[in-house]
Amino acid sequence: MKEALYLEDSYLKEFEAEVTSVTDDKFVVLNQTAFYPKSGGQLNDEGTLTNEAGEEFKVVFTGKFSGKISHETDKPGLKVGDKVKGKLDWKRRYTMMRMHTAAHILCSIYSKDAGALITGNQLGIEKTRIDFSLDDMDKEKMIAYLGKANELVNLNKPIKSFYLSREDALKLPDISKLAKGLPDLQEFRIIEIEDIDTQADGGTHVKNTEEVGELEFLKVENKGKNNRRVYFKLK
Repeated sequence: MKEALYLEDSYLKEFEAEVTSVTDDKFVVLNQTAFYPKSGGQLNDEGTLTNEAGEEFKVVFTGKFSGKISHETDKPGLKVGDKVKGKLDWKRRYTMMRMHTAAHILCSIYSKDAGALITGNQLGIEKTRIDFSLDDMDKEKMIAYLGKANELVNLNKPIKSFYLSREDALKLPDISKLAKGLPDLQEFRIIEIEDIDTQADGGTHVKNTEEVGELEFLKVENKGKNNRRVYFKLK
């Protein structure tokens, strides 16, 4: 998706674009955008779009529909052909970047140490939850996994993204930590946390593990047969 600027630069806070379609006076599609649409357990970006007249429209939701990223504005007014400046709620976005990278690190430990796969997840601003396919509900072991995640965070490892064909991606071990496996795509964006994790992913991440901060264990829940839900937050 060439119009998805966040795929190449998660740190892009502002950008210029042109309105290509407007539905119901509030669902706005742009020729390019840095706003992340809600997907893959990551919350959507919020922020503003400002037209050439200086009128500001709040982006209250961003989603992806029929392959297009749509920005829901708080009021009507934007028209096809309008030139706009987009600005992200950076505090919200950066929190999600830190949370997402933290989740990858923690999931890599569950995968390597317990053979667990992800059955569900929801990254949040205040806390994040991840569901794992685990037979045992060993709270102490789960706390230890989180402690190990913090040790990896402190290694200050760089993080990069690149693209691979489906054929090449499938050659990499543990390229997907999802129980449902990889989606039906012919090309994948790969997020590599050096010496820690390599995983197909379309979300936003920090550049170095040191930016994540410290993970704090909150609780674990039994969500049924072979399904354990782990909650954590970032300090």
